[in-house]
Amino acid sequence: MKSFKSVIFLLICFLFTNTLFAAKKKNNNDYLQWAITIANSEIKHNPELWQADFVKKPKWDYTQGLIAYSMTKLFLATNDSSYFKYVKEYADFFINDKGEILTYTPDKYNIDHLNGGKFLFDMYSITNEEKYLKALQLLRTQIENHPRTKIGVFWHKKIYENQVWLDGLYMGAPFYAQYIAEMKEPTHLFDDVTSQFILADSVTLDKKTGLNFHAWDESRLQKWSNPETGHSPHFWGRSMGWYMMAMVDVLDYLPKNHPQRKQILANFNRLSKALANYQDKQTGMWYQITDLTTKEGNYVESSCTAMYIYAIAKGINKKYLPKEFKTVVQKAFCGIINNATQKNEDGTTSITKACSVAGLGGNPYRNGTFEYYISEPIRSDDPKVIGPFILAGLEMNKMCK
Repeated sequence: MKSFKSVIFLLICFLFTNTLFAAKKKNNNDYLQWAITIANSEIKHNPELWQADFVKKPKWDYTQGLIAYSMTKLFLATNDSSYFKYVKEYADFFINDKGEILTYTPDKYNIDHLNGGKFLFDMYSITNEEKYLKALQLLRTQIENHPRTKIGVFWHKKIYENQVWLDGLYMGAPFYAQYIAEMKEPTHLFDDVTSQFILADSVTLDKKTGLNFHAWDESRLQKWSNPETGHSPHFWGRSMGWYMMAMVDVLDYLPKNHPQRKQILANFNRLSKALANYQDKQTGMWYQITDLTTKEGNYVESSCTAMYIYAIAKGINKKYLPKEFKTVVQKAFCGIINNATQKNEDGTTSITKACSVAGLGGNPYRNGTFEYYISEPIRSDDPKVIGPFILAGLEMNKMCK
């Protein structure tokens, strides 16, 4: 009798173990399949990559660059040439044999334009076409004279004097670090890269919550800036998403023995833990204004959620974060699928609930209030969620292997 019970027990354990293994394998495939589904839908929505972000005429910008970057990474992960073809046609539309970039003007000193060319590192590596190298070299020249605050951080744009935005760290620093590493520039330049992070964090950090304010005005002249601290009034979800992705991507190129590496890792861990405290328990997503989760008008927003998933999952894969964060990103990924996707009549899938844009200052003037952030249009298929979601799917796929 005991022998019979033992056999039954072992059989149950065997079946249970195999069920878990099968479920894990299925979920692993689902993450990659979701990245593929959204990428294929994006190509169908925008047959020409320059059409991304709902533009009417071609322009060199970070949103199209983000799609190009994510599609290139998907090609490298799947070896599906359709993604490479999509990106290469875009690259060749903008870049001539001299490496000149259509619509790009270096002396506008827009930090966004550097991120527009980050995918060219992979394009050059894959094709060895000289024009991609020349285009990278052209973009690198912008860094030499890009305006900075007195403390040494890049202005977000020439038109935004004395202002540091968290967005800008993603737009400039990963390109800068990768260029130094792959083009064998002097390693002391990594000090400039790390100082962008250390200084920007110091002027935007809220020690009470562990979160970072959207921006900082060194001059204190902007209406949105705190007259004492200079920072903007709120924690905007996507700005911290850009910041999280910037840190985890720069660490790929920062030397292991660099003296500031530990501080960037510490900042990344701090912000990851802080964000986990504000994850919506019901949906698994994060809010447009991160800390005001119960304030009327606030909403769970898909682009910041996708960015956090990508950054945290990559942090787990690189062993920057403890494995306990797996449940955070698994819940968040399911949250987007269950609360922010829709099937379309043409067979494509859209990601919904993305803030179209948010900034500070400018004309008409954006004052950084809660009412401002929630008033910006919410739309589907925004490239600022599509790109990070594809990257998130790839990292989640690695995490669950």
